[in-house]
Amino acid sequence: MLHLILVGAALLSFLVYSYPCIKKQQKLALTDLARQSEESLRVIQKILRRLFRLSGSELTVIGRENIPDGAVLYVGNHRSYFDIVTLYPLFPKPTGFVAKKEMSTWATLADWMRLGNCVFMNRKDLKEGLKAILESVEKIKAGISLVIFPEGTRNTSEDIRELMPFHEGSMKIATKSGCPVIPVAITGTRDIFERQFPCIRPSKVTVEFGKPIYIRELSPEDRKYPGAYVRGKIIEMLNEEQIRRG
Repeated sequence: MLHLILVGAALLSFLVYSYPCIKKQQKLALTDLARQSEESLRVIQKILRRLFRLSGSELTVIGRENIPDGAVLYVGNHRSYFDIVTLYPLFPKPTGFVAKKEMSTWATLADWMRLGNCVFMNRKDLKEGLKAILESVEKIKAGISLVIFPEGTRNTSEDIRELMPFHEGSMKIATKSGCPVIPVAITGTRDIFERQFPCIRPSKVTVEFGKPIYIRELSPEDRKYPGAYVRGKIIEMLNEEQIRRG
């Protein structure tokens, strides 16, 4: 319960007292968008790094060297709210998340998400979904990386290697922009919160970045279903992690 109180207090304090910082960043975005993206990234990374530390968890990162220069599309499995808390501080340059549309109404949190280059997607509306994909492509072309969880929701399976089908539409960001896809395998985050909700308990978390995948270089068959191909790569990485954990 102590970890829950510490994490909750830190997050609430940030959301309440960061309002002046939000206004400063919004004003900066009007004159120097690149600088605003960099500054907002550091602010968000700092608070999320603190939240992870207050959870008492340990983090192991594998494959940082696989992240190339330039914008990429990170594609990961989705286990927990702590996936974002864990991942965001690891990015070397401005990176946003593709998030569900409902989160755009979450007051101060949504403001920081916008400043952090997040794209809100309405998966129930094809027209709005296409608009979000085009917005994502523009961000990639502007040098901003994005993260997407193609399972569409948090996976509750007890087997870390059992992934839900990936929404193939999520790969259009990579196919339309030509950017590389970095598969991301996340383990241990569900043990922090969801498994013992409403408590927060320390966990050993591993994040592995796989080698870049260029959709246009895949075989004709794999190009038809790039989501399934990337899903297979992530499952391979999760299998390796399962072996490491014994």
